[in-house]
Amino acid sequence: MDIKKIGLIGGRGFVGQEILQLISQHEFMEITSIFSSSKAGESVKTNSDKLLFYKDLSLEKIQLTDEDAFILALPNSESKKYVDLITKHNSRAIIIDISSDHRFDTDWQYRVPELSEKISTTKISNPGCYASAMQFMLSPLVDQLVGHANLFGISGYSGAGASPNQRNDLDALKDNVLPYSLVSHLHEQEVKRHCYPNVLFTPHVGNFFRGIMITGNFITSKPLNANEAYTLFDDFYKNNKLISIQENLPNLQEVVSTSLVKIGGFETDTDNNRLTFCCVLDNLLKGAATQTVQNLNSVFGWEDNLGIEL
Repeated sequence: MDIKKIGLIGGRGFVGQEILQLISQHEFMEITSIFSSSKAGESVKTNSDKLLFYKDLSLEKIQLTDEDAFILALPNSESKKYVDLITKHNSRAIIIDISSDHRFDTDWQYRVPELSEKISTTKISNPGCYASAMQFMLSPLVDQLVGHANLFGISGYSGAGASPNQRNDLDALKDNVLPYSLVSHLHEQEVKRHCYPNVLFTPHVGNFFRGIMITGNFITSKPLNANEAYTLFDDFYKNNKLISIQENLPNLQEVVSTSLVKIGGFETDTDNNRLTFCCVLDNLLKGAATQTVQNLNSVFGWEDNLGIEL
């Protein structure tokens, strides 16, 4: 296979750095241009021995070359102007946007790799980190759910981005957990759109750097015992090597800095048809960068997990 050339627009942030490292390990992809406003001119650290320098990200100075695909690793609300620029440069360019900007746009293909069809377009919208975890929890149950699904999430402060703000302020987080966007969080809206319409989600940020844990409470149309719930999920994900189903509660420490998802700890209240369990994943990898590489693999016609280490 030919080596595919990838342009990374917005390579300074936490997710951009993870994408850079994943692709530098990929046998059939190579980052050939990387853009950052604050690091323009600086050398780029990769896992390969090739020398690469950050290019200027500003719209006035950006110089695009003929990459096979571009990844937009930008803050929310920043992607559109770069999409226009790329499309003007090459109307057939493959673009993957990891921000929320195109997750509700029908002209873009929204794709959670383990839950979606192969890519059939050149414009792909990556799912959000919390939204990915919630959809991994909801998808095997969708046909059996009644009423609202209630999900409580906590993430490391890397989810708040690299730019200083209250949710990544270590003084504010010391001995603390910070709730935020308790109603209509963007990832709640995303899950309602793409998976299940009756979701109530309450996110929090904790005093740790990376990782997500979500605890879900679900009402099913008929009682499920813990073993039945485990079997349902194990059968649903049996062909997905990155998703592990277990009887015991998943441990966040076991997935940090990996591309794994762990779901487990199934407990039931059969008198009320209530099912409760947890999901853990790394927000920077399986919640973002890993799925970017999976979606690139798909758009190039390869197996989703090509080049991804457990």
